[in-house]
Amino acid sequence: MPSPDPAAASELLAFDIGGANLKVADGQGWTASVGFPLWRRWRELPAALAELVTRRRPDRVVATMTGEICDCYPSRAAGVTHIVESLIEATRGFDPAPGVYLTDGRIVPTTEAVTAWRLAAASNWHALARLAAAVAPDHASFLLDIGSTTTDIVPLDRGRVMATAHDDAGRMLAGELVYTGMERTSVAAIVQRLPHRGLRRPVASELFAESRDAWLTLGCLPESPVASDTADGGPATVEAARVRLARTMLLDPSDFTAADATLAATAIATRQARLVARAMRQVAARFGRRPETIVLTGHGNPLAARALATTGWSVNLLPLADVVGPAAARSAPAFALAGIARGTIP
Repeated sequence: MPSPDPAAASELLAFDIGGANLKVADGQGWTASVGFPLWRRWRELPAALAELVTRRRPDRVVATMTGEICDCYPSRAAGVTHIVESLIEATRGFDPAPGVYLTDGRIVPTTEAVTAWRLAAASNWHALARLAAAVAPDHASFLLDIGSTTTDIVPLDRGRVMATAHDDAGRMLAGELVYTGMERTSVAAIVQRLPHRGLRRPVASELFAESRDAWLTLGCLPESPVASDTADGGPATVEAARVRLARTMLLDPSDFTAADATLAATAIATRQARLVARAMRQVAARFGRRPETIVLTGHGNPLAARALATTGWSVNLLPLADVVGPAAARSAPAFALAGIARGTIP
């Protein structure tokens, strides 16, 4: 475990504990995002949290989560319990003990979070929505948060979060949570067929490629030659993405050119945009009106732009990064929770 950095001391640390990443912020400008595949390494969560705590030496720790949905847990209640226990272990000896954010807007002791696990589960979107509501203009708005795995569409009105449901199942039903994102969505979950040299080829129902491969091919995500969290464990490069996209149609890579890959990637991106646009229309219909402003966050701006073009709406875009800075926006739920804990976000 690293030695504490005296210059890094912070009175508050807010965690967003997800299924693929650990994000953390102090609410005063410092943020970090660490890749952590919780579904594979759940036993290591206490140590991973403790490492970040040790680096910052905070006086107080608070947390929100989405990782409880991971299939390493037999139930969401078990997931919340394990995440909370990991947080307790990582902050052993702290006074006060860590707090956990609930979707009713409270930060509560860990014992209450375990008891009220339905409110603790997947609570990070609510913290982020409160931040978006605080920066949105004083009229009907949406938060549109597109990440690596999911898309959140949350209606806002005059500084208030107007969500229909407060759990993931209800939010999916309402269109306020869409399980499609920029990186980790299986291509087979997006499309059933892809264009290839005048044909519409069926897509194998297998994890051969993900949405990241499409957006890499279109130049909308940076390459990462050292990445290993792809569908085949290979690098996140345009060339490797071409090979993975070929496999989705059971084609040999030698029979699938860069132009073929671009055509397939465009079809995937278009379909994702339609999925998001359909959900946006569903939320607007339930809300009773279209948003005048969309607070945009996450790293899915290319998908957001395509989705908005699909809706045909004329809206004002307010990138959260323009308000809080790029680093804070990248770890926005953690940044939002830090502000809530500090009392700077209503």
